[in-house]
Amino acid sequence: MEYKRRIADELIDLKTEVFGAINILGPKGCGKTTTAKQRTRTTIEFQNEDVRDNLLKIANTQPSNLLLNNKPILFDEWQDAPKIWGSVRTYCDNNPEEVGAFYLTGSSSKNIKTPHTGTLRISRLVMYPMSLYETGESNGSVSLKELFDNPKSFTSCASNSTLNDIIYAICRGGWPKYLIAKSKKGELLVAKELFEQTYNDDISTIDDVKRNPFIAKLILQSYSRNLCTLADNRTIIKDVNGNYPISETTYYDYISALEKLYIVQDVEAWCPAIRSKSAIRAGKKRNFVDPSIAVAALGVSPEYFNNDFKTLGFLFESLCIRDLKIYSQANDGSISYYRDRYGLEADGVLHLEDGRFALLEFKLGESEVDEGAKHLCEIERLIKEYNKKEKQVPLRLPDLKIVITGTKYGYKREDGVLVIPIGCLKD
Repeated sequence: MEYKRRIADELIDLKTEVFGAINILGPKGCGKTTTAKQRTRTTIEFQNEDVRDNLLKIANTQPSNLLLNNKPILFDEWQDAPKIWGSVRTYCDNNPEEVGAFYLTGSSSKNIKTPHTGTLRISRLVMYPMSLYETGESNGSVSLKELFDNPKSFTSCASNSTLNDIIYAICRGGWPKYLIAKSKKGELLVAKELFEQTYNDDISTIDDVKRNPFIAKLILQSYSRNLCTLADNRTIIKDVNGNYPISETTYYDYISALEKLYIVQDVEAWCPAIRSKSAIRAGKKRNFVDPSIAVAALGVSPEYFNNDFKTLGFLFESLCIRDLKIYSQANDGSISYYRDRYGLEADGVLHLEDGRFALLEFKLGESEVDEGAKHLCEIERLIKEYNKKEKQVPLRLPDLKIVITGTKYGYKREDGVLVIPIGCLKD
């Protein structure tokens, strides 16, 4: 099967200009090893049973010998031979001019503490599942980078994806494994299998702490029912306790493990001083790395959403957050949200490392666009009002105000808000 180039490839290209080794992290099944293999001449797989015993013996006694192979070298499942980390770090110290020589990948279901961080020798990169642009379900007619660099360049666009296409993409997820499936049913099976492995196996193997699969499943299911909401921890604990009694300590332990697995990825609040401090809702918005995990946890099919648009709206928001994280990686983009007790909100606030930011609303249908645009314009107005009072440290005005939709057509409104279908976006 021909390799589908990922947005992460551009980031790897940049990192290999400077660093001797790249440690590719991310959830299980997002394509870390496949991406690394495109760049290496030698692959050492510590889970290959034909050579595993011999490789581990070398790695545990004289790990530097494995570095003598033709470079670049990929050490897959390097956590099984943790001394490799120190050897790679030492090699990079002694050969600072040799960049892009090593790639480290492994299952995020195992967390290894290393004696040295590898700072400035081994660079860290987090990969996500595939975005709609990478899977071909976004035509990429609107570049996020171009929008920031030249906001006036956008006038209109049209998506090739229907609402049913988007629903299917949400349920299937961005897991590269789906590409080899021969049927739609097979494609949908990937996220279901990942969900089951997470609560049955990975929740315990991440740090060798035995955890109850039933509790893990209940927490994931509660998270799914509260996806992209500000449900607090007590709400989720109460939800779980309806089926199985757990303590707060147990709950936080399980959540920590799910975060280490890159499965749970909550969204932080953006708290500018445009209203009184007590007015801002600062809790975390519940989210997964990919909306398909929530669909699998809920146990529903694409057809289910013909009659449940409310749940679909939250899943669509999760899809948009996933893609925006991927598209903004080159600029170290971070996603937050804004909400206050007066009902004013922005579903997303995308900050770039140079200070530019976009206010975002995620609306599945055209009928919701006016309301979303009104929220974004009101936040901009509040920032302007605040800046009149705060002369010394004014807040930057939003560089973009965007309503991202599941509709076909995109356009620029008279109030300056851009309406852009998710099926048109790319990095």
